[in-house]
Amino acid sequence: MHDLISYFIDSPTALYFAVGMISLCIGSFLNVVIFRTPKMMEQEWQQECQFLLHPEQAIIDQEKLSLSRPVSTCPKCKEPIRWYQNIPVISWLSLKGKCGTCQNPISFRYPFIEILTTLCSLVIVATFGATVQMLFGLILTWMLIALTFIDFDTQLLPDRFTLTLAAIGLAVNTFSVYTSPVSAIWGYVIGFLCLWIVYYLFKIVTGKEGMGYGDFKLLAALGAWMGPLMLPLIVLLSSLVGAIIGIILLKIRKENQPFAFGPYIAIAGWIAFIWGEKIMKVYLGG
Repeated sequence: MHDLISYFIDSPTALYFAVGMISLCIGSFLNVVIFRTPKMMEQEWQQECQFLLHPEQAIIDQEKLSLSRPVSTCPKCKEPIRWYQNIPVISWLSLKGKCGTCQNPISFRYPFIEILTTLCSLVIVATFGATVQMLFGLILTWMLIALTFIDFDTQLLPDRFTLTLAAIGLAVNTFSVYTSPVSAIWGYVIGFLCLWIVYYLFKIVTGKEGMGYGDFKLLAALGAWMGPLMLPLIVLLSSLVGAIIGIILLKIRKENQPFAFGPYIAIAGWIAFIWGEKIMKVYLGG
């Protein structure tokens, strides 16, 4: 392992190539995570509701959905997707964006997420080099991409991701990887409370719920990774990014739809993770 790390330190090109190839595969896997996680949660909720409401009845017999089972199929013709049809980006291009069996169009979002994952991962490499910070930075990046698209699609930020992200942030910072242990703890606490307070004030004034608890947990997780000093920047950037993308989406959709704030917190958090200190120095005139 030490020899491998030394090799990547001495050969940056090899590091970029290795991370790029791995990230393409991770991006392909994230497509599965983004698509299946909400469906897995829905299946679990249905079984829990049936058990609570009708405990005397047998649980509905249905194939348990997971990230690996059943195999991926075309949503129209149900033909299994072969391994050679699942090569990141290349397969989509070779198939001209269509199913190899029934010619049903395949969304451009699949290669887009693969390319986005790769580009963001390479930015992490350029920022941290062959270090522990790079390794965990990749994990943070991949999880934020998954959360962003899940929330865009469903207005859900699954606890299995937000709480895991917070746990990893607290764990790595016990070794002061990105910030001190005390700062990580306070980042988590303040990150949760600041949006929680806004949520309850909004609810008292309007009688409506302005955001979900997933948003609190996501900001808390980012606080655990970066500490409390980055939280004002993340909130400011998320509002700015949300305003820009929200206007664009309103122009495209031309109708009012539920506004998911989680993606903008995730995007702002990633920006702050990479360039936060530089932005703060410029803003403060340092």
